[in-house]
Amino acid sequence: MMQVVLQHVSVPRPPGQDSAELARQFYRDLIGLVEKPVPSSIAHLDLVWFSLGGDLELHVFANTASPATTGQHFCLNVGDVEAMRQVLTEGGYQTWSPDVIHGRPRFFCRDPFENVVEFTQIVDDYMKYQSRA
Repeated sequence: MMQVVLQHVSVPRPPGQDSAELARQFYRDLIGLVEKPVPSSIAHLDLVWFSLGGDLELHVFANTASPATTGQHFCLNVGDVEAMRQVLTEGGYQTWSPDVIHGRPRFFCRDPFENVVEFTQIVDDYMKYQSRA
């Protein structure tokens, strides 16, 4: 069987250098992701790429459509979820807490382009908290 792993996640932003800089301020400067060079063959597409560790990447692409209003989101596992919440709050971003998953404290936040990002910290195996039927 062929191995299948996630390679990247893409989220939209408005076209232009102002929004590209906003992406850098949020994902690089505030959250701490490392920006990666975009391949020269697609540099004309107005992209900003970030490393998420290993081969996993976040691609922030230019798009004129508004973000989805569904539960669509991606999740970043951070070392200290409350420290990240404080960083985002102090940066002027509103956070909110969803339903609890035992062993995975978490919260949500919208990036500057209204994309929903979940932040979590894996502290325990949630399966041991499952109710036994």
